[in-house]
This record gives sequence, C-alpha cells and structure tokens, in this order.
Amino acid sequence: MPQQLDLNLLRVFDALLQEGSVTAAADQLNLSIPATSRALGRLRRAMGDPILVRAGRGMAPTPFALRTAPRVRSLLEEASALISADREIDLSTLKRTFAIRINDGVAATLVTAAVEATAALAPGVVLRFVPEGNESAEALRDGSVDLDIGAGASTAPDIHTTVLYRENIVGIVRADSALGRHRRPTLAQICKHPHVSASRRGRAHGPLDTALAAEGLQRHVAAVVPTSALAALLVSSTSYVGLVPQRLAEQYERTLSLRWFPIPAALPEIDICLTWHARLDADPAQRWLRETLRAAVATPGT
Repeated sequence: MPQQLDLNLLRVFDALLQEGSVTAAADQLNLSIPATSRALGRLRRAMGDPILVRAGRGMAPTPFALRTAPRVRSLLEEASALISADREIDLSTLKRTFAIRINDGVAATLVTAAVEATAALAPGVVLRFVPEGNESAEALRDGSVDLDIGAGASTAPDIHTTVLYRENIVGIVRADSALGRHRRPTLAQICKHPHVSASRRGRAHGPLDTALAAEGLQRHVAAVVPTSALAALLVSSTSYVGLVPQRLAEQYERTLSLRWFPIPAALPEIDICLTWHARLDADPAQRWLRETLRAAVATPGT
C-alpha cells in the first residue's frame, strides 16, 4: 500500500472525509469532479476499502476511513510543517481547519474573541471547537485534535503546554435575589440558599463543601448540570446559587442579570492551559494560532 500512495492522494482522502462528497472535495481541491472520482478509485484500491459509501442521498465514511482520517491529517500537517517551517505564511490565503478541544467554562468567554481575531486576519481558517470528553493526549498525538484548552497541564514529553491564565471560582446569583443584595456574603448566608453544581461528571460536591465542613456548615445542592454556562442560565431564572469561573461571571453578569461575588474560602485557583503536540510546535500556521489565542485571552473583556 505505501508504494501506491502519495501526498496528493492523501490530500484527496482528507478532503473526501471532510466534505463527504466527491463534488465538494473536488471544489475544495480545485480539481475536476472526474479527476477526484478517479483519485477515490485509486484510494479504494490502495487501501482495500470503499472509503465512502452511499447513504440515502449522500455518502458516509466507512469505519476504516473514520479510524484512518486522524492519522492522514497528522501526516499532512507534518508534511506542511516540514516544507514551511522557515517560511512566512500568507494569512489572507491560508485555508485550514483547526480542531480545538475546549473546556465549556473557557469556551463561553474565549470562543467569540478567538473567532473574531482569527477571521480578521485569516478568513479562510475554520476553528472547529469540540467539547471535552476523553482528555487523553492520544487525540493530540493522532491529529484528531490540534489544540486543547482546559484545566491542568500534561506531563507527557511529547506534549507541549503553556498556561494561558489562572482562573478563580466565584459565586453567582440572580441580581434581584435576596443574596444578590450582598456584595460579599458570608459562608453562612450562602448556605441558606439552594445551589446548582456544574460538573460534567455529575458530581454534587467539590472543594467548597470541604471548606464548608471545616466551618461546620453544609449547603444543599438542588441541581447538577453538565456545564458552567448552563449553571449560569439556571441561576438567572431561579433563586439558586452557582459556582462558575470568574471570567464567565464577569462577561455575562449584565446579559443574564446576574451578580457575582467572591467565595470567602480558600478555594484552589485553576490553571487554564493551552496544549499541543510536539510535531506541530514549529508549524507556522499553528504557531500563529497559538499566539492569536494568547492575545485573545490577554485582551480586556475576554
């Protein structure tokens, strides 16, 4: 099989998997439809798999194609980095899709700024944000994820990490609630109201409960939701207290008619990190994106 494949065929494979259509892939690659169809035939013979099969009015990738797609994307990115490592890139003509795995609490405050900053200089770049699921570094290694933004850093030698910023957890309530009249409520006052817990793993308890127990206090968690953004929405229409990242609370305080306040307890700060694989460290396009994301985080209001 290796003798029958070249980079051009792999680019066709990548386009076919992205577009799910010979016609759309041909348009992306600036090839004729017959040429793209012939390339698909060569791919099928070389890989011993149909790659795309009819599914209703469209086409669907085979399981083999889905498993192979991240590795092909990784190979193409490595080839691109090898060729262009020492060259300037023309952002105005750059055509590339970056998959960014991101924590929801970070996404609620960073995505808008990142998309706007990217589109202003590189309109051909697509940022595909995907939610956290399995935080394994394998997604960075196989190319299915280009960047990871979330809490904590990786210690693997082939994974590069930089801290974007440090995050504090604060309390939020509806602005017109009884607790909302207090700028710095005490732990006892906070415990008089029902709480909503934001936990992707469905956990009702966390560091605040440990701090409360040390003071002989206990809160009542009335609801558990999977994301901080959903917790903020729930708080905005109920009498619940929520705990969310401070940046999220600051950004949506007015929009959702919330009021945020510091928690009078020693809750741990959270390092929000940007993580990528070593093979893309010198890739000029990804390096530019990393710098753009860092700048977006540093901009007031994000």
